[in-house]
Amino acid sequence: MSRRARVTPADAGLPDGGARRRTPGLRREEVAVLAGVGTSWYQWLEQGRDISVSPQVLDSVGRVLRLSNAERRHLYLLAGLNPPEREVEPGKRDMCDGLRRLIDAWMPYPAHIMDRYYNGVLHNDAAVTVLGMRPGKRWNCLIDFFTDPKYRSRARNWEQNARTVVAQFRARCSASPDDEGFQAVLAEARACSPEFTELWERRDIEDAGQIRKELDHPLVGELCLESSVMQMPARPDLSIVLHTPLDEANTAAKLQWLASPEGRRGAMYPVAG
Repeated sequence: MSRRARVTPADAGLPDGGARRRTPGLRREEVAVLAGVGTSWYQWLEQGRDISVSPQVLDSVGRVLRLSNAERRHLYLLAGLNPPEREVEPGKRDMCDGLRRLIDAWMPYPAHIMDRYYNGVLHNDAAVTVLGMRPGKRWNCLIDFFTDPKYRSRARNWEQNARTVVAQFRARCSASPDDEGFQAVLAEARACSPEFTELWERRDIEDAGQIRKELDHPLVGELCLESSVMQMPARPDLSIVLHTPLDEANTAAKLQWLASPEGRRGAMYPVAG
């Protein structure tokens, strides 16, 4: 009822009749006609009665009531149906400034942001000095994991993490099996890495979570990090990857030094690996 009250007849393309309406917004029978359902059925829907509801009908009602994606998902849950996938609302698309502040505030620890296809979107300076990400270079976290010699030369437990990385990517793909973006990344990974292809054929599935990363950095030696993948409901197309130092190998102090002026000067000179 509250969502119906927000929509005026003019919003819905209906004449207002020129007279004062007792009902704010649309009447029940107007919503029913516009959604292509019976008036009694729509009234029962508003009353929460035990009636048969289909996703197609809920989508029609949601369209008439101009529900946002979050409101549409909530309507599905109220009706006892599995909600549709989250979508990025138009007003939430421009969040890059806030996300940039987030990962920069994570310094001196590495942090980066990738899209649903694992393409890099943003990264902080520590991701460059520690993980080998290069500014101005197109990078994909899946492809580069298997093909970037700089990262592979540093990753001590690469073989152990490779299975997890592929299993998590398969879980992402399984939610959208016909998505051309996933298919393009999958084709590129197969073409450039027999190791990826072998692991992909195992058909392992794993949700994104935390991964232990052991690195051998050319300037400071061993680093032990915990990589955590997080998502914001407002931007389901993006994942935030934060790296936290573990209580081993004096990792936190080493990361602090790498972010210091002295460490930055050291990183300017070519070092093997």
